[in-house]
This record gives sequence, C-alpha cells and structure tokens, in this order.
Amino acid sequence: MSPNRIELIGNEVAILWSDGHEQFIVMEKLRAASPSAENTGERDLLGRQYGGSTQKNFPSVTVRDWRMIGGYAIQFDFSDGHNTGLYTFDYLRMLDAPAS
Repeated sequence: MSPNRIELIGNEVAILWSDGHEQFIVMEKLRAASPSAENTGERDLLGRQYGGSTQKNFPSVTVRDWRMIGGYAIQFDFSDGHNTGLYTFDYLRMLDAPAS
C-alpha cells in the first residue's frame, strides 16, 4: 500500500491510496500527530522519556509542502517551521481510524 496521489485541499491533506481508499486529514491534526522526537520525545534503554512537547493543538497551522521518503514515508513541511516528522504509510492510515 502506497499513496498514488497527494493533494493539499483547503485545510486538509488528501491522499488517494493504491488500494483505492481516499483519506482526508485536517492539517492541524496531522501536525499534532507528528511522530518526531520534537513532539513525542525520545526514550532511553530503561524506557525513560526525554524531551517532547506538551502542545496538543496547532491552530491555523497548514502544510506548505511534502516529500516522499524512500518507499515508506512522507515528510511534511508545516507553516510553523516543523518538518522533522516522518509519517510512515501505515501511520498515516492509522490516523484515518475512528477514535475509540
């Protein structure tokens, strides 16, 4: 499974996947879900977390650009300057799952 097409439409990122699934992710939600160490922190060998951000809302943040990373991830450039998160294809699909 991989993206066949990616478009920035209004405040959403639209992805058409190779299996025909269409996904629309609000840009603010995508920024909040960044899997980067800047957002989530890092863990040492004992599981202690270092760093990370407590910020959960990113009002008015938009995606300015994106690029494919190998055959497994997408890197987004956000209007707040953040661009270090690598969103794997599986992770992006998981963002489409309904909240439980």
